[in-house]
Amino acid sequence: MPQISAHEFERLPLRVHDFLAGVPLHDVWAIDLPGTRAGITLDEFLRTASARSQVSCDCCENDRGGKGSLLTRSPVVRTLLNIRFFAGRLLDWDREPASTAWESFTTRLTTDDRSRSLALASTPEGLFRVVYRFENEQLLELINRTAHAAALSALVETANGYRFYFGVYVQNVGRLTPIYMALVDPFRILIVYPSLLRSVRASWNQAFGTD
Repeated sequence: MPQISAHEFERLPLRVHDFLAGVPLHDVWAIDLPGTRAGITLDEFLRTASARSQVSCDCCENDRGGKGSLLTRSPVVRTLLNIRFFAGRLLDWDREPASTAWESFTTRLTTDDRSRSLALASTPEGLFRVVYRFENEQLLELINRTAHAAALSALVETANGYRFYFGVYVQNVGRLTPIYMALVDPFRILIVYPSLLRSVRASWNQAFGTD
């Protein structure tokens, strides 16, 4: 599950490039998916994978990111997240800063963005909230005392199938942000994101019969 260059990502015709202008792109990942037919959209993928997971698993809502998420957590990832959440409770990291100290990315939405979006802004999505969800592009955000982060998912049809992109944006909320990111990056890069993106491929295979 390769981490790719920002240059490749920024060449894609995505709304996020202008929408999050000024917000640093922390890193971006991509995974190639097999194509069984043309015209599959990210929205179809999200809905199909969500429907299948609801039918096959009625016991662990915490293991899914929500209706718009494809990122099922492995036992190792769940353990790391549990450690992170324990530290967050202990150090009071996960409380949102006062509303006067930050501005949601949803305030950047234009009338056209809102009309195109297939989900309402600020809809809860697991640990995140929806900013927008277009046919082939979804932006989620999370804000706490460690960072104001955004997660971008996009699906692009290629000559041989599809390519799924996952970009992470991080905006500082204080002096803690760079220290926190330096601490979690090794776990995020080596364990968490490769595991989560493997689950994207598994969800794709299950949704579109490419096992």
